[in-house]
Amino acid sequence: MKNKNRFSNLSIQTRLTILFLLTTALIFVVNVYVYVNINQMIGRIEELYSSNVSLNELTDKLTDLHDNMTQYLKTKSTESLEDYYKHEQEYRDLLDALTITTGSSELKYMEKSIKGLSDTYLERAGEAVNAKRGRNVSKYADLYNESTHIYNYLKTSIYSLNNEQFRYSSSNYAGLLKSLKYSEFFCLTILVLVAICNILVIILTTRSITGPLSLLAGRANEVSEGKIEGELLTVESEDEIGVVTRAFNQMLLSLRDYIEQVKENMEKESAMKEKDLRMNAALKEAQLKYLQAQINPHFLFNTLNAGAQLAMLEGADRTNTYIRKMADFFRYNIKKDNELTTIADEIELVDNYVYILNVRFSGEIHFEKNIDDTLIDTEIPSMTLQPLVENAVNYGIRNIDWEGLITLSVYREEDRVCISVKDNGIGMDQDMIDRILSDELVQSEPTGDSNGIGLNNVIARLDLHFNVDNIFNIYSEGENKGTEVIIRIPVD
Repeated sequence: MKNKNRFSNLSIQTRLTILFLLTTALIFVVNVYVYVNINQMIGRIEELYSSNVSLNELTDKLTDLHDNMTQYLKTKSTESLEDYYKHEQEYRDLLDALTITTGSSELKYMEKSIKGLSDTYLERAGEAVNAKRGRNVSKYADLYNESTHIYNYLKTSIYSLNNEQFRYSSSNYAGLLKSLKYSEFFCLTILVLVAICNILVIILTTRSITGPLSLLAGRANEVSEGKIEGELLTVESEDEIGVVTRAFNQMLLSLRDYIEQVKENMEKESAMKEKDLRMNAALKEAQLKYLQAQINPHFLFNTLNAGAQLAMLEGADRTNTYIRKMADFFRYNIKKDNELTTIADEIELVDNYVYILNVRFSGEIHFEKNIDDTLIDTEIPSMTLQPLVENAVNYGIRNIDWEGLITLSVYREEDRVCISVKDNGIGMDQDMIDRILSDELVQSEPTGDSNGIGLNNVIARLDLHFNVDNIFNIYSEGENKGTEVIIRIPVD
């Protein structure tokens, strides 16, 4: 009983491994015994009839040899002579290999006689062939007749030896066959006994595993049906099933106190989720409106002052154009009734912005556009492109010693519409790019030359509206190598 408990306390993996190794070893030993026993019997049977096989081969080769000799003596063809020598050598090899391993002394004597006759036959046949080659007609004819006589007697002797050997082998074959059947019955009995033992061991082992599992599964089904007030399961072992059963009992005890709390929490959670959804919707709408409303009034005042100065220095036409573009620019900035706009409207705003800057700074801003006109009706949040161009002016080309250039491009890239704002200014390092994209860089207060909407604002509004990855990227090869900002807008 103590050993049984010790075995049942082993882990399931260990018990199954031990069971597998024991049954495998037992079957292996039985199979090896059967294999060795049967092979011994087969070897003895093959040994009985191996001499008969050798004698049959010897007879066939002797016939081929005599036929080729006869053919050569009749036709004297080179092919017949070559076949004769070939069969002669093969006959000698078979004769040397002939050994009667079983049988009486009489059979041994007959074997010795056959070998002697074979030597005499080969000698006379060789002399007949040589006489034919020497054209000694009378001699090769006598030698051929003599060798033929020896050939016939030799075949009869081989045939007699073969019969005697077969008779002896057959008498022993009956005894070997009886032993083989006995061995077959004995091996089959062993296999049946081993199979029965294996089945019993497997049944007992699996019952020790599946029994507690069945009880556990039944109790679990009762719990799933709401019957949590039943009795706890008895833990009978320390293996994995015992651990699971103990844990199940503990879970059942906790479940009885926990189920009421779960019901209350579910009701509270449902109410909180509904409230959170309303708050998130309101927050997102407020964030969009707040981000779009960040316009610095100082920029309006500075540009108006510049227009007034231009009106004093130049004619009314240029002043009219300047004031009109400036009015269009600020009218676009302050509109709040339309959160989305098109790329075409954004490009028009950028054109107005660059014109205003060139009036203020005497044409220092060089601006190029590469626009795919088929994409300009794509919708984007308003005030997206102008802050990018403004950033390129203020932080890219404003304080460089070479001619600055800003390029605006709109093109398609697979399922995205791409908008690129690229400058040839001072550039930035990767650390700065990472800080901007991760929103770790705190933007300074907007200056009098800024509308107050920075990159963080643009990124936030794009993320809120499109809610996709890889929509905003910044690229720069380093200091004085320019910067490129690319917006990738998903389209259907």
